[in-house]
Amino acid sequence: MGGGARSAAVGVVVATVRPAVEADLPAIAAIESASFGDPWSLKSFSDSLAHAFVRLRVLEDEAGVAGYSVVWVSGEECELANIAVDPAHRRGGLGARLLDASLDEARREGLMVMFLEVRASNDAAKRLYASRGFHEVGHRRDYYKNPVEDALILRRDLT
Repeated sequence: MGGGARSAAVGVVVATVRPAVEADLPAIAAIESASFGDPWSLKSFSDSLAHAFVRLRVLEDEAGVAGYSVVWVSGEECELANIAVDPAHRRGGLGARLLDASLDEARREGLMVMFLEVRASNDAAKRLYASRGFHEVGHRRDYYKNPVEDALILRRDLT
């Protein structure tokens, strides 16, 4: 243990989360298609940009858009409707960065609670959500398609 100079961290990815713009939509749609069996359409993402209750955010690193999140706001509540990281960028903490940014933004807006649905079999996502204080409050049978699977409804208080 010394007090000497330390070398720069190796493998640290510099990434920022920012509001999505129209030019980001093709990258968002590509990540969506690579991530989900029943992906949202490009039009769905495009339409989201026009709604004041939607928070469409991208996580961008030196290579471009590496992930995105979609939060729907209603009154004092919100729902994390969608979140994904490009498969080539996974396992590096970027999903956690996106989730943390969504939680921080919701708290700044004065929202009280965040909900989300997650595939019952998605253990990695469930671990991430649990690490951020989400807990199960419900179950939707056969909610997901391609493949058909149940969803767990998770909740986190933001206060």
